[in-house]
Amino acid sequence: MENVRIKELSQIAAKIRLGVIEATHAAGAGHPGGSLSIADILAYLYFEEMNVSVDDPKNENRDRLVLSKGHTAPALYSALALKGFFPFEELKTLRQHDSRLQGHPDMKGIPGVDMTTGSLGLGISAACGMALAGKLNKKDYRVYAIIGDGESEEGQVWEASMFANHYKLDNLCVILDYNKLQIDGPVADVIGPAPFESKLEAFGYNVITIDGHNFEEIEKAFNDAKACKGRPTAIVANTTKGKGVSFMENKVNWHGNAPKDPDYAIAVEELNAQIGG
Repeated sequence: MENVRIKELSQIAAKIRLGVIEATHAAGAGHPGGSLSIADILAYLYFEEMNVSVDDPKNENRDRLVLSKGHTAPALYSALALKGFFPFEELKTLRQHDSRLQGHPDMKGIPGVDMTTGSLGLGISAACGMALAGKLNKKDYRVYAIIGDGESEEGQVWEASMFANHYKLDNLCVILDYNKLQIDGPVADVIGPAPFESKLEAFGYNVITIDGHNFEEIEKAFNDAKACKGRPTAIVANTTKGKGVSFMENKVNWHGNAPKDPDYAIAVEELNAQIGG
């Protein structure tokens, strides 16, 4: 990938992160930590990888993105706003009673959202159904599902994985956001599902491990996923919770706490510097 494009995608990711901070600060609630960790993945998907159209958001041939870890909706909303599905300023209505941007994605009310999610494990199951439908209908679209490492403690994630392997869903790409922290603390201390790679391989995935903030590695992983035939792909993306905001990085207390005014000012300054850089 050319350095110019890497810089452009890095700036887009910083803008997605800025949207997360703006939204959660305005709401006084939300989940910034895990939203910030997936910003680079979302930047690549929506601005490089996926076939989606603002003018035709329900096109049956479009690629699909399912945010299975639905509590990180601020990141998805921010990416959709930057893509042009709705105004960026609308992010500041997050979780307000008259806003369509609620705490979890709503496919009926929000343009560009492919699946309503929130109950952990549900999204990857829906993504499997979408991928199977594509196979049965002989469509060329691809389905992407972003799951969490804490979410992967849910049995439904592994039931869906058996389904994906059984039906040879090579049009499905699961991205595991491995930021290693969940609401109760380090993932390794809560249940400890690692090593993910060997488990995912045992469930039939083509497994690729990457730095989830490195766009060259992200690009290669998605290209390799498209080239893999006969089985689904799982990308284990090693990420940093709270990425891009210095005082949030690797801090579990930012899983579900919104920044108040002093922290907000620091975060905005840091992210604007990244955007301008």
